[in-house]
Amino acid sequence: MRVRNALLAATFLALPLAAQAQPISGFYVGAGAGVNLLQESDVSTSGPVVAGTTNAQRSGQIEFNYGYVGVISLGYGYGNGVRVELEASYRENEVDGISGFTGLTRPVRTDGKARSYGVMANALYDFDLGPGSFITPYVGAGAGYIWHEYDSVRAVGANGINSVTDGEQGRFAYQAIVGAAFPISAVPGLAVTTEYRFMGTLSPELDTRSNARPGAAGNAEVDNFNHSLLIGLRYAFGVTPPPPVVAPAAPPAAAPAVARTYLVFFDFDRADLTDRARQIIAEAATNSQRVGTTRIEVSGHADRSGTPQYNQRLSERRAAAVAAELERRGVARSAMSIQAFGESRPLVPTADGVREPQNRRVEIVLR
Repeated sequence: MRVRNALLAATFLALPLAAQAQPISGFYVGAGAGVNLLQESDVSTSGPVVAGTTNAQRSGQIEFNYGYVGVISLGYGYGNGVRVELEASYRENEVDGISGFTGLTRPVRTDGKARSYGVMANALYDFDLGPGSFITPYVGAGAGYIWHEYDSVRAVGANGINSVTDGEQGRFAYQAIVGAAFPISAVPGLAVTTEYRFMGTLSPELDTRSNARPGAAGNAEVDNFNHSLLIGLRYAFGVTPPPPVVAPAAPPAAAPAVARTYLVFFDFDRADLTDRARQIIAEAATNSQRVGTTRIEVSGHADRSGTPQYNQRLSERRAAAVAAELERRGVARSAMSIQAFGESRPLVPTADGVREPQNRRVEIVLR
């Protein structure tokens, strides 16, 4: 439960800062950390580990506590949703309990750790959800080589007999990945990632021994299947934000006066001004005094992602914010015509409920 709550908290914290998702084109780096569940391992031993036991009695199960996982990666995106990457990972879990193995009468103590570390090559695909989307789901698969290690995995029975499994062995590994990325508008190229990964390997064979009698030793074949939940950061190099659009309108054919239009854009569900928005407003204020403007129209707009009533109020707040900044820069309030149109006059026509950045705007028209 705590793992799920942590993933949800990270997701919702990222949403207010989310930028429009774009496919990765070029190199990127990533890192993540989280919780790892090492699945219960069936253990089969060979050799005289416990005196007097048969092959059928030389088996048991090892259960593990929740542990941790860390991953770092270097990748390349092709700009069409396809990515490839090289990954290094580390997982560790402590033993929770050991059962089976006839010679171990009622285990009274168990301890030890299991670790997995190695490298994987992954291929992934990002799903483009269209304009205005602030999330990019993705899936992937990988293959590589993982070393699996048992560090003094021990069971001590009430009869004093104990069994210890130690050592490490590398094996072919494979994994499946399901995740989502949330771009951060404040840092172009940066995104918060959340992932589920299943990673498994072919069964390693490790050394095992017992104090049942002198020289009692053999091999143990164990399982290595991991379920991981991770939260991370990913940074794509060379990403630049799209520049705000300033669209001067052509002068009316029959009128000597020249009309100029300035577009001020807003983040989703926001009416506060960005630094770029203040620059555009400052330019409009300066030009209104330079060319002798007789009327300044300030018109607020919203996209269609909310209700018409809410979008009407939001467009009013945006128009008021722009008018206040114009007044602060020397434009008389009496020279302005301030109005709001909500979602009724989109710059880019969309279906109801669609988030469109170019429709979240205020138009300043100098006449």
